[in-house]
Amino acid sequence: MPHLPDPEFQPDFYASVPLKRLIAWVFDTIIIVALSLIAVLFTAFVGAFFWPVLYLVLGFAYRVVTIASGSATWGMRFAGIEFRNAYGERFDLGLALAHTAGYSLSIALPVLQVISIVMMLTGARGQGLTDAFLGSVAINRRAVT
Repeated sequence: MPHLPDPEFQPDFYASVPLKRLIAWVFDTIIIVALSLIAVLFTAFVGAFFWPVLYLVLGFAYRVVTIASGSATWGMRFAGIEFRNAYGERFDLGLALAHTAGYSLSIALPVLQVISIVMMLTGARGQGLTDAFLGSVAINRRAVT
C-alpha cells in the first residue's frame, strides 16, 4: 500500500490503534443504544417491538453518516483515530457505505468478526477483515494545534 504510512518506518500512525478501536466501538455502541431508546420513545414504544431492526438500521445510518462526514465515527474521534483509504485519503460516502456494510456482515457472522479481531491484533497496520478487503486502515489522527 504505497500511499499509506509504513508501519515499520512510521509506527506512530498505528500505535495502540486496536485498543483505540475497541474504545471507539464501546463509545459508538452507547451512542447507538441511546439513539435507539430515543426512537422507541418517539414511536410511543412501538419501536421496542422491533428493537433489533431499529438498532441495526440506526447503527448502520450512524456509522455511514459519521464516517462519510469526517472519516471517523464519533467514538473514533473520541479515541483519536480515523480511517484512510489505500491512497491515504479520507473516506467518502461510497467507501463509508462499503466499510459499514462489511462491518455489518462481520457482526452478523461471528466467525468473520473473530477473524477480523485477530487480524487487527496481529497485523502490522491493525487492519480488520473489511479494512484488508477495501485496502483501508485506521490510523492515529494528527494532533490539532
